[in-house]
Amino acid sequence: MRILVLCCGLLLLRPLWAYYDPGVVVNGEPAPVIKWEELMPQGYEDSLMQLFNNPEIDELDDYSERGMELLEQMMQQLSSAPVVEQMHGRMVSIPGFVVPLEGVGGTVRHFFLVPYYGACIHVPPPPSNQIIDVHFELGTSDENLYDAILVSGRLTTQTYSHEMGTSGYRLEAYSIQPYEFVLP
Repeated sequence: MRILVLCCGLLLLRPLWAYYDPGVVVNGEPAPVIKWEELMPQGYEDSLMQLFNNPEIDELDDYSERGMELLEQMMQQLSSAPVVEQMHGRMVSIPGFVVPLEGVGGTVRHFFLVPYYGACIHVPPPPSNQIIDVHFELGTSDENLYDAILVSGRLTTQTYSHEMGTSGYRLEAYSIQPYEFVLP
């Protein structure tokens, strides 16, 4: 009985969000939930901040020649963001939002998965290491594009360019389900 009380006491000391999340199992293989930050090499966030913290940006007219030059430089840097090579070939689950690329009859089979709603719709899009090119043979409904989903499958480091943006990763999806945000 003492052991049972001790174990229950220890469980109460840890917040629920601190417990290990095994993610999803796909074809008998674990597909742990990863965070978007894990797709960026260490230190990349600093170079991204430098890109956007240019004081010259605030003082330029968006359509001036210099403004267009800076936008082009930003777009080139964002579309060639470095990936984390260790992610290649991993089975993962990752939450995000759908940006449809191809679909037929209300079913989207090819889409970008992005970390926040509205990404790729506005300029500039997220860095390429924050856009995943998803292929899902079964397809997903285009009726719930405002809702977050959890996509599970095999992740590879492969670049794909589309008019909506450039992705640094590709995910062969085996499972898509609604995603519930859990706040710590």
